[in-house]
Amino acid sequence: MKGSAMKKKRILSAGIILGTTALLLSACGNQQQNQENRLYIGVTYYNQSDTFLNEMLDSFKAQLEEMEVGGTVPAVTVRDAAGLQKTQNDQVKELIDAGCNVLCVNLVDRADPSDIIDLAREYDVPIIFFNREPVAEDLMQWDRLYYVGADAKQSGVMQGELAADEIWENEQIDRNKDGKIQYVVLEGEAGHQDSVIRTENSVNTLQQKGIALEKLSYEIANWNRAQAENRMEQMIGQYQTSIELVLANNDDMALGAIDAYEKLNYSETSRPVIFGIDGTDDGLKAIRDSKLTGTVYNDKEGQAEMMAKLAAALVSGEGMEDLPFENDRYLMVPYFKVTPQNIEELLGEENISPEANERG
Repeated sequence: MKGSAMKKKRILSAGIILGTTALLLSACGNQQQNQENRLYIGVTYYNQSDTFLNEMLDSFKAQLEEMEVGGTVPAVTVRDAAGLQKTQNDQVKELIDAGCNVLCVNLVDRADPSDIIDLAREYDVPIIFFNREPVAEDLMQWDRLYYVGADAKQSGVMQGELAADEIWENEQIDRNKDGKIQYVVLEGEAGHQDSVIRTENSVNTLQQKGIALEKLSYEIANWNRAQAENRMEQMIGQYQTSIELVLANNDDMALGAIDAYEKLNYSETSRPVIFGIDGTDDGLKAIRDSKLTGTVYNDKEGQAEMMAKLAAALVSGEGMEDLPFENDRYLMVPYFKVTPQNIEELLGEENISPEANERG
């Protein structure tokens, strides 16, 4: 994707503007619904508090604004399910009734898509699931179901590699000099597939890299910065300066850990190294400002691009053969590492949006 740096920069700049003017993209039901090959996309996602998804959808809308399908710019309506699967099921019915001819669904409950699939199949509206991968058997229920996302295992492995490299290079991380790294984990949702996979692979990779570990604690913070700050304060209260490493399943929770240490006035030398996953705008700024040690970039621009191209192909009937499918249903975009060494190359001119120009 190196050659697309300038294109992504333009897309992301447009995305910042579109973030505040999303309603300029017409709602599905308010346009000429009898126009053939016009792309009307209905999007529903699990919770509008998710920073990564908001940034991804900004990029998605920006990319749609640059497209033409059936001679017109695609229309899109976005709905927030607020963490309730029943609400999301109802939203899918409303979006179909409004005339949407492609659905993009970020499931509240990845194990419970059957009602949504049944509705879509009844009205012959294809679904692009994104970010939260359905169970493989569910994705095979119908031949018009697809998934756009990334490999959670890869993100955990890369986070473990980042942490191992930092520990080997900086002997001061082992503050008590016991030859082990005392660590805590901030996990996303309890039992969530990505949470479990990210944590397991991050820890396993550290061990495979020869790092002796001692797990002090872990807390569920539901991908949320404020919850992570609260949970981190509790762990700091219990373990004080014994915590040498924090592994967070996403950047928002990593930033919550940083917030906790700042609130409690811990000096930089008495804080642990902290690693996140996602590469959100605020996460990248924290690396630039030497607060977050590293993160794993979840290529939201690349995923948004795949989702936009797939949606267009499903309606126009053109371009499906150009998409890099895995097993006919999956479009997977790789992660890459972000460290202080490559952060400036990844930040845009205003240090807001990353350009995925160098895969660190």
